[in-house]
Amino acid sequence: MDIERKHIGKRLSQVVIHNDTIYLAGIVASDPVPDDVGAQVTDILHQIDQHLNEADSDRSRILTATIWLADMSYYTALNVVWDAWIPEGHTPARACVESKLANPKYKVEIRVIAAVGHGAHGSMGMA
Repeated sequence: MDIERKHIGKRLSQVVIHNDTIYLAGIVASDPVPDDVGAQVTDILHQIDQHLNEADSDRSRILTATIWLADMSYYTALNVVWDAWIPEGHTPARACVESKLANPKYKVEIRVIAAVGHGAHGSMGMA
């Protein structure tokens, strides 16, 4: 099977597609608002939507998500945005851990794996 890579950089490809599965690299806020976890999560989820759409998928097709928080005290703020974004009945397997991130300005990093193909909800915009 072929491997398709998108947004190829020196150290990583942002999107890798293989065997009808989409692998996204960890995503952080593109312009992190200091101390606004909700804004960072919203930015990250918007980027995930864009990458999944580009790979002919959407958030209803997410299989698994790994979320890193710089501090577990951000867990509630993360979930407020996440719960409004993920379609009911399409929640993925998910892990959320506290971890030191690459730069202190980042409060959240999210990586997802999804199936190719639009689900029952089709292409979705941000909630």
